[in-house]
Amino acid sequence: MKITKILSLVMAAVLIIALVGCGAQKRERIELTLNTEDAEAILKAAGIWLPEKEDAKGTDTTLIWYANYDFYAYSEDEMSQLGFFTFKEKYGGDVEWWQMVWETRWDQLANYILGGTPPDFTQSNNEMFPKKIIRGMAQPVNDYINYDDPLWEEMKPYAEAYFTLGGNTYMIVTDIGVDLVVPYNRRTINEWGFDDPAELFYNDQWTWDKFYDMCLEFTDPDEDRYALDGWYFGRTIMRSTGTNVVNYDIDTGHFVSNVDDPRLERAAQVCYDIGRNGLCYPWWNGWSLRNGTDGGGMAEGTCLFQPIGIWGFTSGGYEAVTAVWGDAAQDELMFVPAPRDPNGDGKYYLPASASGYYIINGAAHPEGVALLATCERFKAVDPTVVGIDRYQYEHTMHWRQDMLEMYDTCKEIANSGVGNIIMAYGEDNQAGYGTDVGEMLRYFNDDLAHPTSLGGNQTWAQAKEAYGDTFTYNIEQLNNDIDAFIANGMKAEPSAGN
Repeated sequence: MKITKILSLVMAAVLIIALVGCGAQKRERIELTLNTEDAEAILKAAGIWLPEKEDAKGTDTTLIWYANYDFYAYSEDEMSQLGFFTFKEKYGGDVEWWQMVWETRWDQLANYILGGTPPDFTQSNNEMFPKKIIRGMAQPVNDYINYDDPLWEEMKPYAEAYFTLGGNTYMIVTDIGVDLVVPYNRRTINEWGFDDPAELFYNDQWTWDKFYDMCLEFTDPDEDRYALDGWYFGRTIMRSTGTNVVNYDIDTGHFVSNVDDPRLERAAQVCYDIGRNGLCYPWWNGWSLRNGTDGGGMAEGTCLFQPIGIWGFTSGGYEAVTAVWGDAAQDELMFVPAPRDPNGDGKYYLPASASGYYIINGAAHPEGVALLATCERFKAVDPTVVGIDRYQYEHTMHWRQDMLEMYDTCKEIANSGVGNIIMAYGEDNQAGYGTDVGEMLRYFNDDLAHPTSLGGNQTWAQAKEAYGDTFTYNIEQLNNDIDAFIANGMKAEPSAGN
């Protein structure tokens, strides 16, 4: 039985117990907490458990973490729900941070590898795949992670479809999360007499047309009202098509251009109309967001939508979020998936993000990295940890029940399977594809879709006419590099080049 099915049955059982226990006269919320033993028993029923220390590989190792931040700098009271805690307490492991210098990070890593002193692992950044793989920066994970194991089987399709070259998988995918959603202030929506986007979504009426009409009616530069702001609204609309500007075909092992896809052209037209009609806060006045912050104008009612990851309206604590976005406890802050294409396939799409690790080429402790990742994956499906995350949203950020339900819905969309999701990788950072493909990709996926930020005025058709052939040629060159890498036995001298 799938992990998600096991967990849903558990949550349903908890809900039934809670409601029955309340009696008919008063429906009070009863906090039910699963202890560690209960959680382990539940997971074991699904064939999932962590090995004892004496049976595990990679124990008692200190791993070298290569990143621009110390992910493992936690105080003792923060660690209990983290895989790092299990890795440290159960298996005697630890992590040492080697700080990358951002501007020279790949030269720095290449020198470590060539010098025979590589770090062990690095973050699941979007720069690694595929270009840095074929430049010898990371090694396959197949010998260390069994994606057919019940713990990992739900991650297998994503790992194979998005992070595999020549039959080798290069990323340990520990979880799939929600990327971009559309937050809004419900008080502002009500004041303007708009239909609530959440209600439109549940009624299958949340479309680009509805979204655009609200933006058009709301915007008034003379009143300093702009419907949109932020770095991500263009990308959110583009991703809601159900396809990327570049897709990876696992059957051929090649990347393909989708610049001729009519879905993308329709989305780009929405973005073009948004720019042409001045519906986004004018970044050319200082190249910055309103008030210099994500969410600026939301609480004051001068911004209608600001698409962003959920981190954008949960970071900084309840009071800080309330001051910028609106008060969740007072039924103000709300969010919804991206609107859908009214001429599309009828589905709602939002980008998913993969959490996990890359094992550096030549790492001294690859089995230790796999063991840490196994602990992380276990925590990702541990009902007690899932409960802690939900508790924090509800009791620390004061999310209402409808927000929690919407979060569950977004998670369901983001985990709805390969072919039904848009993975947020590569396109978010040109370095993942190398400069030649990446610059073109950034233009089509971000710059063209956000014309007000750059003063651009090209339609998708005009951009395709000007750059489409070059884009296709650059993708062919990338595919040639991949073919050469595979023909060479998937071995490469580490280099930081394009």
